[in-house]
Amino acid sequence: MENNVVLSVRDLVVQFTLRGQVLTAIRGASLDLYKGESLAIVGESGSGKSVFTKSFMGMLDKNGSIKSGEILYDGMDLAKFKTEADWLKIRGHRIAMVFQDPMTALSPLVTVGRQIAETLELHQGLRGRAAKEKAIEILRDVGITNPERRYKQYPHEFSGGMRQRVVIAIAVACNPEILICDEPTTALDVTIQAQILDLLRDLQKRYGLTVIYITHDLGVVASVSDRIAVMYAGDIVEIGRSDEIFYDPRHPYTWALLSSLPQLGERGEDLFAIAGTPPNLFRPIKGDAFAPRNPYALKVDFQYRPPYFDVSPTHKARTWLLDPRAPKVERPKNLDRIREMGGFIHE
Repeated sequence: MENNVVLSVRDLVVQFTLRGQVLTAIRGASLDLYKGESLAIVGESGSGKSVFTKSFMGMLDKNGSIKSGEILYDGMDLAKFKTEADWLKIRGHRIAMVFQDPMTALSPLVTVGRQIAETLELHQGLRGRAAKEKAIEILRDVGITNPERRYKQYPHEFSGGMRQRVVIAIAVACNPEILICDEPTTALDVTIQAQILDLLRDLQKRYGLTVIYITHDLGVVASVSDRIAVMYAGDIVEIGRSDEIFYDPRHPYTWALLSSLPQLGERGEDLFAIAGTPPNLFRPIKGDAFAPRNPYALKVDFQYRPPYFDVSPTHKARTWLLDPRAPKVERPKNLDRIREMGGFIHE
Protein backbone atom coordinates (compact mmCIF):
# COMPACT_ATOMS: atom_id res chain seq x y z
CA MET A 1 0.00 0.00 0.00
CA GLU A 2 3.01 2.32 0.56
CA ASN A 3 3.32 2.90 -3.21
CA ASN A 4 -0.29 4.09 -3.31
CA VAL A 5 0.23 7.09 -1.01
CA VAL A 6 -1.39 10.07 -2.73
CA LEU A 7 -0.78 12.62 0.03
CA SER A 8 1.60 12.40 2.99
CA VAL A 9 1.56 14.76 5.99
CA ARG A 10 4.61 14.77 8.29
CA ASP A 11 4.82 16.46 11.72
CA LEU A 12 2.50 19.30 10.72
CA VAL A 13 2.26 22.29 13.08
CA VAL A 14 -0.38 24.97 12.37
CA GLN A 15 -0.68 28.09 14.53
CA PHE A 16 -3.07 31.05 14.74
CA THR A 17 -2.40 34.46 16.25
CA LEU A 18 -5.35 35.83 18.22
CA ARG A 19 -5.11 39.13 20.12
CA GLY A 20 -1.35 38.81 20.39
CA GLN A 21 -1.49 35.20 21.64
CA VAL A 22 -0.47 32.09 19.69
CA LEU A 23 -2.83 29.12 19.49
CA THR A 24 -1.32 25.84 18.25
CA ALA A 25 -4.25 24.19 16.45
CA ILE A 26 -2.30 21.27 14.91
CA ARG A 27 0.47 19.80 17.04
CA GLY A 28 2.81 17.66 14.94
CA ALA A 29 0.15 15.57 13.17
CA SER A 30 1.19 12.96 10.58
CA LEU A 31 -0.96 11.03 8.09
CA ASP A 32 -0.68 9.01 4.87
CA LEU A 33 -3.66 9.10 2.51
CA TYR A 34 -3.95 6.19 0.04
CA LYS A 35 -5.21 6.47 -3.52
CA GLY A 36 -8.88 5.54 -3.92
CA GLU A 37 -9.63 5.11 -0.22
CA SER A 38 -12.20 6.85 1.94
CA LEU A 39 -10.70 8.11 5.20
CA ALA A 40 -12.81 9.53 8.02
CA ILE A 41 -11.25 12.06 10.42
CA VAL A 42 -13.32 12.12 13.63
CA GLY A 43 -13.20 14.02 16.90
CA GLU A 44 -15.04 16.56 19.02
CA SER A 45 -15.61 20.10 17.75
CA GLY A 46 -12.37 22.04 18.09
CA SER A 47 -10.11 19.00 17.76
CA GLY A 48 -8.50 20.43 14.60
CA LYS A 49 -10.16 18.30 11.89
CA SER A 50 -11.15 21.17 9.58
CA VAL A 51 -7.95 23.17 10.16
CA PHE A 52 -5.87 20.08 9.36
CA THR A 53 -7.56 19.49 5.99
CA LYS A 54 -7.86 23.19 5.08
CA SER A 55 -4.07 23.34 5.31
CA PHE A 56 -3.98 20.94 2.30
CA MET A 57 -5.72 23.60 0.18
CA GLY A 58 -4.28 26.89 1.45
CA MET A 59 -7.60 27.79 3.06
CA LEU A 60 -6.42 28.76 6.55
CA ASP A 61 -7.77 32.05 7.89
CA LYS A 62 -5.46 35.04 7.42
CA ASN A 63 -4.19 34.82 11.02
CA GLY A 64 -3.21 31.14 10.57
CA SER A 65 -0.04 29.64 9.11
CA ILE A 66 1.90 26.40 8.80
CA LYS A 67 4.87 26.72 11.18
CA SER A 68 6.62 23.44 10.40
CA GLY A 69 6.18 20.01 8.85
CA GLU A 70 5.47 18.77 5.33
CA ILE A 71 2.40 18.14 3.16
CA LEU A 72 3.76 16.06 0.28
CA TYR A 73 1.56 15.79 -2.80
CA ASP A 74 2.56 14.91 -6.37
CA GLY A 75 6.23 15.78 -5.84
CA MET A 76 5.41 19.11 -4.13
CA ASP A 77 5.54 20.20 -0.49
CA LEU A 78 2.29 22.15 -0.10
CA ALA A 79 3.48 23.40 3.31
CA LYS A 80 5.98 25.61 1.45
CA PHE A 81 3.34 27.30 -0.73
CA LYS A 82 3.12 31.02 -0.01
CA THR A 83 1.13 32.67 -2.80
CA GLU A 84 -2.45 32.39 -4.00
CA ALA A 85 -1.05 31.61 -7.49
CA ASP A 86 0.64 28.50 -6.05
CA TRP A 87 -2.57 27.34 -4.36
CA LEU A 88 -4.74 27.89 -7.45
CA LYS A 89 -2.83 25.04 -9.14
CA ILE A 90 -4.09 22.71 -6.40
CA ARG A 91 -7.31 24.10 -4.91
CA GLY A 92 -10.42 22.81 -6.64
CA HIS A 93 -8.54 21.34 -9.59
CA ARG A 94 -6.55 18.69 -7.64
CA ILE A 95 -8.01 18.84 -4.12
CA ALA A 96 -11.64 19.99 -3.72
CA MET A 97 -13.88 20.49 -0.68
CA VAL A 98 -17.58 19.99 0.03
CA PHE A 99 -18.60 22.37 2.83
CA GLN A 100 -21.15 21.63 5.54
CA ASP A 101 -23.36 24.67 4.85
CA PRO A 102 -24.39 24.77 1.18
CA MET A 103 -26.15 28.15 1.57
CA THR A 104 -22.85 29.89 2.33
CA ALA A 105 -21.01 27.89 -0.37
CA LEU A 106 -23.48 28.85 -3.14
CA SER A 107 -24.12 32.31 -4.58
CA PRO A 108 -27.81 33.24 -4.17
CA LEU A 109 -27.60 35.52 -7.23
CA VAL A 110 -26.41 32.98 -9.82
CA THR A 111 -28.38 30.02 -11.16
CA VAL A 112 -27.28 26.59 -9.98
CA GLY A 113 -26.39 25.47 -13.50
CA ARG A 114 -24.30 28.57 -14.17
CA GLN A 115 -22.31 28.00 -10.95
CA ILE A 116 -21.42 24.47 -12.09
CA ALA A 117 -20.68 25.66 -15.65
CA GLU A 118 -18.30 28.36 -14.32
CA THR A 119 -16.38 25.67 -12.43
CA LEU A 120 -16.12 23.58 -15.62
CA GLU A 121 -14.86 26.62 -17.55
CA LEU A 122 -12.24 27.36 -14.91
CA HIS A 123 -10.97 23.84 -14.21
CA GLN A 124 -11.76 21.80 -17.34
CA GLY A 125 -11.53 24.48 -20.02
CA LEU A 126 -15.04 23.83 -21.36
CA ARG A 127 -16.96 26.69 -22.97
CA GLY A 128 -20.54 27.60 -23.91
CA ARG A 129 -22.81 24.71 -24.87
CA ALA A 130 -20.18 22.08 -23.90
CA ALA A 131 -19.98 23.52 -20.35
CA LYS A 132 -23.79 23.61 -20.08
CA GLU A 133 -24.22 20.03 -21.30
CA LYS A 134 -21.53 18.76 -18.91
CA ALA A 135 -23.13 20.68 -16.02
CA ILE A 136 -26.50 19.05 -16.76
CA GLU A 137 -24.79 15.63 -16.89
CA ILE A 138 -23.17 16.24 -13.47
CA LEU A 139 -26.52 17.39 -12.01
CA ARG A 140 -27.95 14.08 -13.21
CA ASP A 141 -24.94 12.21 -11.71
CA VAL A 142 -25.62 13.72 -8.27
CA GLY A 143 -29.24 12.53 -8.36
CA ILE A 144 -31.09 15.74 -9.27
CA THR A 145 -34.17 14.93 -11.34
CA ASN A 146 -35.11 17.02 -14.38
CA PRO A 147 -31.61 18.60 -14.50
CA GLU A 148 -32.38 20.71 -17.61
CA ARG A 149 -35.05 22.63 -15.65
CA ARG A 150 -33.06 22.68 -12.42
CA TYR A 151 -30.05 24.14 -14.29
CA LYS A 152 -31.94 27.45 -14.59
CA GLN A 153 -33.06 27.65 -10.96
CA TYR A 154 -31.51 29.50 -7.99
CA PRO A 155 -30.27 27.91 -4.73
CA HIS A 156 -33.29 29.15 -2.73
CA GLU A 157 -35.55 27.03 -4.98
CA PHE A 158 -33.81 23.84 -3.77
CA SER A 159 -34.29 21.91 -0.51
CA GLY A 160 -31.36 21.49 1.92
CA GLY A 161 -30.54 18.00 0.62
CA MET A 162 -30.72 19.18 -3.01
CA ARG A 163 -28.45 22.17 -2.25
CA GLN A 164 -25.91 19.78 -0.75
CA ARG A 165 -26.06 17.75 -3.97
CA VAL A 166 -25.33 20.94 -5.93
CA VAL A 167 -22.30 21.71 -3.75
CA ILE A 168 -21.06 18.15 -4.38
CA ALA A 169 -21.69 18.65 -8.11
CA ILE A 170 -19.52 21.80 -8.13
CA ALA A 171 -16.71 19.97 -6.28
CA VAL A 172 -16.87 17.01 -8.70
CA ALA A 173 -16.94 19.40 -11.70
CA CYS A 174 -13.40 20.45 -10.73
CA ASN A 175 -12.37 16.85 -11.60
CA PRO A 176 -10.23 16.58 -8.43
CA GLU A 177 -8.10 13.66 -7.28
CA ILE A 178 -8.93 14.22 -3.59
CA LEU A 179 -12.37 15.26 -2.30
CA ILE A 180 -12.63 16.57 1.27
CA CYS A 181 -16.15 16.44 2.75
CA ASP A 182 -16.41 18.69 5.82
CA GLU A 183 -19.41 17.51 7.89
CA PRO A 184 -21.37 16.98 4.63
CA THR A 185 -24.54 15.76 6.38
CA THR A 186 -24.67 17.87 9.56
CA ALA A 187 -27.73 19.99 8.72
CA LEU A 188 -29.72 17.16 7.12
CA ASP A 189 -32.25 14.74 8.55
CA VAL A 190 -31.29 11.08 8.93
CA THR A 191 -32.93 9.85 5.72
CA ILE A 192 -31.27 12.54 3.59
CA GLN A 193 -27.94 11.93 5.39
CA ALA A 194 -27.98 8.32 4.22
CA GLN A 195 -28.81 9.38 0.66
CA ILE A 196 -25.93 11.90 0.55
CA LEU A 197 -23.45 9.34 1.90
CA ASP A 198 -24.65 6.78 -0.67
CA LEU A 199 -24.24 9.42 -3.38
CA LEU A 200 -20.68 10.23 -2.27
CA ARG A 201 -19.80 6.53 -2.29
CA ASP A 202 -21.20 6.17 -5.84
CA LEU A 203 -19.34 9.26 -7.08
CA GLN A 204 -16.12 7.99 -5.53
CA LYS A 205 -16.33 4.86 -7.70
CA ARG A 206 -17.53 6.69 -10.82
CA TYR A 207 -14.91 9.45 -10.73
CA GLY A 208 -12.05 7.49 -9.09
CA LEU A 209 -11.91 9.85 -6.11
CA THR A 210 -9.92 9.62 -2.89
CA VAL A 211 -12.30 10.91 -0.20
CA ILE A 212 -11.71 12.42 3.26
CA TYR A 213 -14.76 12.72 5.52
CA ILE A 214 -14.59 15.13 8.47
CA THR A 215 -17.13 14.50 11.22
CA HIS A 216 -17.73 14.55 14.96
CA ASP A 217 -20.11 11.58 14.61
CA LEU A 218 -18.45 8.17 14.29
CA GLY A 219 -21.82 6.56 13.54
CA VAL A 220 -22.28 8.63 10.37
CA VAL A 221 -19.05 7.57 8.64
CA ALA A 222 -18.91 3.93 9.74
CA SER A 223 -20.69 2.71 6.61
CA VAL A 224 -18.60 4.69 4.10
CA SER A 225 -15.03 4.83 5.46
CA ASP A 226 -12.22 2.35 4.81
CA ARG A 227 -10.07 3.85 7.57
CA ILE A 228 -10.68 6.15 10.53
CA ALA A 229 -8.28 8.69 12.07
CA VAL A 230 -9.25 9.92 15.55
CA MET A 231 -8.17 13.50 16.33
CA TYR A 232 -7.83 15.11 19.74
CA ALA A 233 -6.35 18.53 20.57
CA GLY A 234 -4.69 18.92 17.18
CA ASP A 235 -3.15 15.47 16.86
CA ILE A 236 -4.14 12.07 15.47
CA VAL A 237 -4.27 9.82 18.54
CA GLU A 238 -5.42 6.62 16.79
CA ILE A 239 -5.72 5.44 13.20
CA GLY A 240 -6.74 2.13 11.68
CA ARG A 241 -9.18 0.35 9.41
CA SER A 242 -12.81 1.06 10.26
CA ASP A 243 -13.33 -2.42 11.69
CA GLU A 244 -10.21 -2.02 13.89
CA ILE A 245 -11.40 1.31 15.30
CA PHE A 246 -14.94 0.05 15.97
CA TYR A 247 -14.17 -3.47 17.19
CA ASP A 248 -10.66 -3.12 18.68
CA PRO A 249 -10.16 0.53 19.74
CA ARG A 250 -7.10 1.14 21.93
CA HIS A 251 -6.99 4.83 22.87
CA PRO A 252 -9.14 5.90 25.85
CA TYR A 253 -10.38 8.89 23.82
CA THR A 254 -11.62 6.53 21.09
CA TRP A 255 -13.32 4.47 23.83
CA ALA A 256 -15.06 7.66 25.02
CA LEU A 257 -16.14 8.69 21.49
CA LEU A 258 -17.59 5.24 20.81
CA SER A 259 -19.32 5.18 24.20
CA SER A 260 -21.04 8.44 23.15
CA LEU A 261 -22.83 6.73 20.24
CA PRO A 262 -26.59 7.02 20.86
CA GLN A 263 -26.98 3.39 19.71
CA LEU A 264 -25.08 2.28 22.84
CA GLY A 265 -27.42 4.17 25.16
CA GLU A 266 -29.67 2.25 27.56
CA ARG A 267 -33.38 3.06 27.70
CA GLY A 268 -34.08 5.29 30.70
CA GLU A 269 -30.36 6.03 31.27
CA ASP A 270 -28.52 9.26 30.50
CA LEU A 271 -26.40 9.11 27.35
CA PHE A 272 -22.66 8.88 27.99
CA ALA A 273 -20.79 12.21 27.90
CA ILE A 274 -17.03 12.71 28.02
CA ALA A 275 -16.13 14.40 31.32
CA GLY A 276 -14.17 17.66 31.41
CA THR A 277 -13.22 19.96 28.55
CA PRO A 278 -10.51 19.89 25.86
CA PRO A 279 -7.18 21.55 26.74
CA ASN A 280 -6.38 25.23 26.22
CA LEU A 281 -4.35 25.28 22.99
CA PHE A 282 -2.93 28.71 23.81
CA ARG A 283 -0.73 26.92 26.37
CA PRO A 284 1.92 24.23 25.81
CA ILE A 285 0.56 20.75 26.54
CA LYS A 286 2.63 18.50 28.76
CA GLY A 287 2.22 14.74 28.39
CA ASP A 288 -0.90 13.23 26.82
CA ALA A 289 -3.43 15.99 26.00
CA PHE A 290 -6.32 13.68 26.98
CA ALA A 291 -4.85 12.76 30.40
CA PRO A 292 -6.91 15.23 32.54
CA ARG A 293 -10.17 13.76 31.12
CA ASN A 294 -8.98 10.16 31.04
CA PRO A 295 -10.18 7.90 33.89
CA TYR A 296 -7.51 5.36 32.82
CA ALA A 297 -4.61 7.87 32.87
CA LEU A 298 -1.24 6.71 34.21
CA LYS A 299 1.30 8.95 35.96
CA VAL A 300 3.45 8.96 32.83
CA ASP A 301 0.51 10.45 30.85
CA PHE A 302 0.92 13.72 32.75
CA GLN A 303 4.67 13.85 32.09
CA TYR A 304 5.46 12.62 28.58
CA ARG A 305 3.63 12.66 25.27
CA PRO A 306 3.16 9.03 24.20
CA PRO A 307 4.65 7.79 20.91
CA TYR A 308 2.64 5.67 18.49
CA PHE A 309 2.42 2.00 19.38
CA ASP A 310 1.57 -0.47 16.59
CA VAL A 311 -1.47 -2.65 17.25
CA SER A 312 -1.32 -4.21 13.76
CA PRO A 313 0.37 -3.21 10.46
CA THR A 314 -2.67 -0.99 9.73
CA HIS A 315 -3.55 0.17 13.27
CA LYS A 316 -1.65 2.39 15.72
CA ALA A 317 -2.48 4.51 18.74
CA ARG A 318 -0.72 7.19 20.80
CA THR A 319 -1.31 5.87 24.32
CA TRP A 320 1.01 4.67 27.10
CA LEU A 321 -1.51 1.88 27.81
CA LEU A 322 0.02 0.03 24.84
CA ASP A 323 3.53 0.18 26.33
CA PRO A 324 4.56 -3.37 27.39
CA ARG A 325 5.34 -1.99 30.90
CA ALA A 326 1.84 -0.53 31.38
CA PRO A 327 -0.68 -2.22 33.69
CA LYS A 328 -3.42 -4.17 31.90
CA VAL A 329 -6.55 -2.03 31.59
CA GLU A 330 -9.86 -3.42 30.37
CA ARG A 331 -11.77 -1.21 27.93
CA PRO A 332 -15.36 -0.23 28.85
CA LYS A 333 -17.70 -3.23 28.71
CA ASN A 334 -20.37 -1.37 26.72
CA LEU A 335 -18.03 -1.35 23.68
CA ASP A 336 -18.45 -5.14 23.42
CA ARG A 337 -22.02 -4.45 22.26
CA ILE A 338 -20.81 -2.79 19.04
CA ARG A 339 -19.88 -6.14 17.50
CA GLU A 340 -23.15 -7.70 18.71
CA MET A 341 -25.18 -4.89 17.14
CA GLY A 342 -23.41 -5.17 13.76
CA GLY A 343 -24.48 -3.08 10.79
CA PHE A 344 -21.93 -0.34 11.47
CA ILE A 345 -19.12 -1.28 9.15
CA HIS A 346 -19.35 -1.63 5.38
CA GLU A 347 -17.54 -4.73 4.16
